[in-house]
Amino acid sequence: MPARTDAFDLGRLRMSAGEGRRLELETAVDAFSFGGQRYEVEPARVAVTLDISRTTGSGYALRLEFAAGIEGPCMRCLAVADQRIEVEAREVDVPGGGEELASPYVSDQVLDLSAWARDALALALPPQILCRPECAGLCAVCGEDLNTAGPEHAHERAPDPRWAALRELELE
Repeated sequence: MPARTDAFDLGRLRMSAGEGRRLELETAVDAFSFGGQRYEVEPARVAVTLDISRTTGSGYALRLEFAAGIEGPCMRCLAVADQRIEVEAREVDVPGGGEELASPYVSDQVLDLSAWARDALALALPPQILCRPECAGLCAVCGEDLNTAGPEHAHERAPDPRWAALRELELE
């Protein structure tokens, strides 16, 4: 079983330039809001693979891989949606290398693994979280679930509001 790690001290590896390590760890990934809805991460502690390479100039090149499930409301019909997301993320942190080479997850050679995993998962999400790819959503008129409504579900078309003034005319 991988070791539970939310913050990892990169300095304790005592790696020299060009050296690399692959670690199997476990980290907590908190629930988050997406599109105004709350989504839980399953499992709450995910197994991650962390590849660490030491760069010249006392920096690090990092790669994170894991898979996690998310569960929450479908964005079309509000039924329970659960999806499995594959995540691969990379970060580079080179002290003094400028803003482009500074990772927000590394501070004083300590990697905030939990925050990086949560943000990487959020960035890997599809544009819409659906209960199934062909989800029909809810009826815009009555709110009925169109996935379970039969093909006979229909409503009388409302008159075009642009013609409302003409309906009020009394012609004799």
